[in-house]
Amino acid sequence: MRLSRTRESRRAPGLLIAASIGAVLFMNLPFLVVVLYALTTDEQTYSFPLPGLTLKWFGEALTRTSMWDAIWLSVRVGLVATLIALVLGTLAALAVNNSRFFGREVVSFLVVLPIALPGIVTGIALRSAMSVADLPFSYWTIVVGHATFCIVTVYNNVIARLRRTSGSLLEASMDLGANSFQTFRYVVMPSIATALLAGGMLSFALSFDEVIVTTFTAGHQETLPIWILTQLNRPHERPLTNVVAVLVVVLMAIPILLANRLSQQEAGGSTTAG
Repeated sequence: MRLSRTRESRRAPGLLIAASIGAVLFMNLPFLVVVLYALTTDEQTYSFPLPGLTLKWFGEALTRTSMWDAIWLSVRVGLVATLIALVLGTLAALAVNNSRFFGREVVSFLVVLPIALPGIVTGIALRSAMSVADLPFSYWTIVVGHATFCIVTVYNNVIARLRRTSGSLLEASMDLGANSFQTFRYVVMPSIATALLAGGMLSFALSFDEVIVTTFTAGHQETLPIWILTQLNRPHERPLTNVVAVLVVVLMAIPILLANRLSQQEAGGSTTAG
């Protein structure tokens, strides 16, 4: 009996490793296919094996002014939406964590709700509200649409950090004569700084990649994801579209990796402190 249990325990890590490798391959093989067809010499069809390999599409992508305009719009929208999310998400987290009022849990639920709803539901709701308010679709309507789910990302990061922060620190600061602003500046802000940084980077990445909500709020403007969708309908532009998709994935991996690294460091630090 002991031998069988020992064998099972020895086999478990191997099975877990195989399952992990399978999960990684399942999630990343589509991206590898995109990389592969970004190098093909065939302009119209996705044939395999590839008729040839070339890097000319990367050079051509860099000369497309429409692509650069779409990137610049996505960057501007992402930065402003992230800034709005940092302010409103932090204020919401502080209010929910530090205050006790009727409907507190309902407020927390409503703040988190946009990230749980399907993007098409959020997009339809925003478009309907903007139409009723007779707002013309513009850069700012895209920002508002993106801020709805970016706020959730910041809120979740900040409130998780606040819940791990001892309330005695705030009490000690006030006992020493600090006012609310000084307590926030010297006690609260340093404790949530990395959470804000991680939440901000994740918010920017989400905004930069967002396509469904943008479709309902952009009007005639093209962010980079909308530009990519438009190019997919043009057979001769398929390799170029794959090149841009590869560049987007590589660029967006940077803030996501940094945010993940910060979260791991904070988790390790809290475990050590505990």
